[in-house]
Amino acid sequence: MFGLGKKKVDFHPVFAGDVVTFDDVPDAVFQDRMLGEGYAVVPQEVDTLDVLAPVDGTVSKVFRTLHAFAMKTEDGLDVLVHIGLGTVELGGKGFTELASKGQVVKAGDPVIRVDAAAVRAAGLNLVTPVVFTKKKQVQSVDVTEGRANPSDVCCKVKLA
Repeated sequence: MFGLGKKKVDFHPVFAGDVVTFDDVPDAVFQDRMLGEGYAVVPQEVDTLDVLAPVDGTVSKVFRTLHAFAMKTEDGLDVLVHIGLGTVELGGKGFTELASKGQVVKAGDPVIRVDAAAVRAAGLNLVTPVVFTKKKQVQSVDVTEGRANPSDVCCKVKLA
């Protein structure tokens, strides 16, 4: 339907940390897969966090408050990276845009820099979901949980 075929796409953590399924994200929107299936990464305790592209593709949107960005993979898969929970309330404070809409990025390229210490000081959780937002594009999602670095593959998506 989308020309996606039965191809598999490898995804990487958006930063070093612990990869978890949405069942372990303390937010019903993600637990109930309201936005789609995916995985999340819990960062290590660092003061500054560069949120990286999880896959090769094009940045299709950087939200005004910089708490999230969207990408389209080379295969046409739509992806949303939502940095933390409740972070939209910060209005962009503590977030710096490193890649802009329309920019082609490779997995591991930095997209948003976060003052993680300030976000934690505001009482917000930095668990970062990576969501495959168009359910009809995805046949299956296989998440490898546990500690991972940005060079590791932590999720394999079979396209519909």
